[in-house]
Amino acid sequence: MKTLLISLLAFAGFSLQASEPVDFDKAFAQSVKIEQQIKLTHFPDRVYNIVDFGARPDTPKEPCHEAINQAIITCSQEGGGTVLVPKGTFYTGPITLKSNVNLHVEEGAILKFSTVQELYFPAVITRWEGLDCYNAHPLIYAYGETNIALTGKGIIDGQGSNEHWWYMCGASRYGWKEGMRSQKLGSRERLMGYAELKRPIYERVMTPEDGLRPQLVNFYSCNTVLIEDVTLLNSPFWVIHPLFCESLIVRGVKIFNRGPNGDGCDPESCKNVLIENCRFDTGDDCIAIKSGRNEDGRKWNIPSENIVVRNCEMKNGHGGVVIGSEISGGYRNLYVEDCVMDSPQLDRVIRIKTSTCRGGVIENVFVRNIKVGQCNEAVLRINLKYEEREQCNRGFDPTVRNVHLKNVTCEKSRYGIVAIGLDDDKHVSNVSLEDCHFNNVKENGNRIENVSDITMKNLYINGKLFENEE
Repeated sequence: MKTLLISLLAFAGFSLQASEPVDFDKAFAQSVKIEQQIKLTHFPDRVYNIVDFGARPDTPKEPCHEAINQAIITCSQEGGGTVLVPKGTFYTGPITLKSNVNLHVEEGAILKFSTVQELYFPAVITRWEGLDCYNAHPLIYAYGETNIALTGKGIIDGQGSNEHWWYMCGASRYGWKEGMRSQKLGSRERLMGYAELKRPIYERVMTPEDGLRPQLVNFYSCNTVLIEDVTLLNSPFWVIHPLFCESLIVRGVKIFNRGPNGDGCDPESCKNVLIENCRFDTGDDCIAIKSGRNEDGRKWNIPSENIVVRNCEMKNGHGGVVIGSEISGGYRNLYVEDCVMDSPQLDRVIRIKTSTCRGGVIENVFVRNIKVGQCNEAVLRINLKYEEREQCNRGFDPTVRNVHLKNVTCEKSRYGIVAIGLDDDKHVSNVSLEDCHFNNVKENGNRIENVSDITMKNLYINGKLFENEE
């Protein structure tokens, strides 16, 4: 029988074996080493103005992506530099970034992407919800490129809305009606079936009729990448999706995307990543770290690793900083510090979600100095039974270990900790919370099922001390 342990009062709980104290200063010294390993972009002084290649502002019926792509190709072939989007509103279709090019959207410039779905085909190789496939060309895409950047204080608008793109999720609240295209009409299940049956990627070619929405930014197998200062709005799907990338910096970016599956930044099977000084207001997870779904994640077996998140602000979202659920390749070494989160529509602060479909090892998560106004559900949520009704090959037990929080404050939530293990307590270990204060907790404590190795030191919930027995 499943063991359910709910700690409602400080003295009514359970005895958990305390682990050795965590030296957070020593742990975060590793984040400095990670940052030192990140290669920095560098571009020649040459500037290629898209207007010089035929781009014109304020022509919604004549998108200028051919001119922009020609400027990018010319810049790359001539040794690199900056492709400039000047002040004005430019309507465009899909853009493909090339090596040694900085696509700079200057302040006062707006790139508005066409909502004509057919423009984003033929399909290109990518991943969709952690599954390998050929799908709609992401709005801004790069494959196998080195030394690339997307910068500037301008605006990039995917123009997602209930009238365009979002309805394809198949939910009526996002505008879907009978007779419209939707991922729920079989395409999503078919793609998942391809992966479970280990069908080759060249057979997984999606079409406009499948309704699998593209990402706003998808960089695939790229090295030395910078995304800085831009404002990203209304993506059809995930906003920033780096896939198999190394040496990535996302800095000073503002993301507003209330659409379905509207994740802010999803590094997938990426290594050496810095996300700092960003603002997230999303319809799904703000930051979600991934490494492939089920058979595809295990096939590549490339974890995400060495990710640093600091000085970010999270508003709406399913989670502030999240690992999973497409995490079959595993994850290690996350450092989160000095972030502010606050919204009644922010469900969790730190979230780990996985299942027996996924498998993999998630380890070494360090979080400190987080200030939360309010969140809807829990400050920390670990769930090893995510999406229990998913049709998949099961029996791949996940492991979560070495998760540590210090000096996290929250002024309103339903629970402090929610931790849901498998049907035994062997798959989550060495979790600790230290010097944390959670106030106005509706349920007055934690919800813990089949997880026993949690250390609490100076954890206060509604003014009551929750601490391990010595």
